Amino acid sequence: MAPRILLVEDDRLIIEALSELLSGEGYAIDVASTQDEAIALALGDGPDGLAARPYALLLLDVTLAQGNGFAVCSAVKQARPNVPVIFLTASDDEFNTVAGIQMGADDYIAKPFRPRELLARIAAAIRRSGASHGVLQFGPLSIDVDRAHVERNGTDIVLSALEYRLLLLFATNRGKLVSRDMIREALWDEAGTYIEENTLSVYIKRLRDKIEDNPSEPRMIVTVRGLGYKAFG
Repeated sequence: MAPRILLVEDDRLIIEALSELLSGEGYAIDVASTQDEAIALALGDGPDGLAARPYALLLLDVTLAQGNGFAVCSAVKQARPNVPVIFLTASDDEFNTVAGIQMGADDYIAKPFRPRELLARIAAAIRRSGASHGVLQFGPLSIDVDRAHVERNGTDIVLSALEYRLLLLFATNRGKLVSRDMIREALWDEAGTYIEENTLSVYIKRLRDKIEDNPSEPRMIVTVRGLGYKAFG
């Protein structure tokens, strides 16, 4: 299952941008735009007072149209102290930054932020908390990177070492052009020999046979004629 993040933000444009960014990295995203909504989602109404789907991380804006991120952080940290919290703050807002850290936030990042930096901070916070299971979502596939294990809708998919390495290459480059030269270089270390054109085509076909609904009309790994492939998932 993909790590789930609760994004607490009331700016529609930021919500859209962050949702696209985080989903593209394999995270599952829930969004709350008010203090009360965020606390309800984070703590839930279950018998133990916790959410049915525990969050791997909360990404909180300090200022909300209704309430504020501090109250959300305080409520969540009291009930689930191990859940990491990252605050989004204004670049010159030293007071809010210090206040957030003092009440238990794990990190903060100033707006406007650089996407890759934010992703790195999120991954580091989740890793420190022990909540990350190294699971990468690629379409209907769940790839457990720690165990080199692949499932599709709960059913195991058995891949060879080369097929698994190839799948990871596509899963981590979704939406980007992956040239055949890139693929051969990625597989070279695993195979110990250079991958010929015809052999590469065979590997692609075998992988499609195992992960596509209709391998003859692939939707996850699409051929870009004369250039390579693009992955969608």
